[in-house]
Amino acid sequence: MGQENKLFTVSIYTENNVGLLNRISAIFQRRHINVESINTSASEIKGVSRFTIVVKVTEEQIKKIIGQIEKQVEVIKAYYHTDEETVYQESCMFKMSSDLLFNEDEIQNVIKDSKARIVEVNKSFFVLEKSGTKGEIEKLYNQLNTYGFMQFVRSGRIAVTKNEMKISQMLEAFN
Repeated sequence: MGQENKLFTVSIYTENNVGLLNRISAIFQRRHINVESINTSASEIKGVSRFTIVVKVTEEQIKKIIGQIEKQVEVIKAYYHTDEETVYQESCMFKMSSDLLFNEDEIQNVIKDSKARIVEVNKSFFVLEKSGTKGEIEKLYNQLNTYGFMQFVRSGRIAVTKNEMKISQMLEAFN
């Protein structure tokens, strides 16, 4: 019986090398797997970067993918987790006409109810920032979409695991 696809958050700890992103994305591309989101940042370890990638695959597929990722020379360790095993957020920003903020009472209610923050206001535009789950961001997007955006941008997922990842102790063992 085949496994069903589900969302996995992949955490990859790496040395920060040029070209690694291309090689990691090629691993997914070869298998015709669409990446739902990707984020790279510094990690909790000095000099070590962290990729956070969200994909929808079977557990069998994700195990093979992790194996391929870990074969990359610069990769220190890769993990995968389900949504239930992580705490995660996304972030987005909306740039909209200032006239809306001053003339549309309903927009002010939407902003307040969504717990979005106004991060910039001037004569011509205002900028809203919202962090939350994908669902919360999509709900706000749909509520504001009727008014029209000047710009919209959304981040990839950022996540931490509920259980400890022993990456720090593992690196200490190497040194």
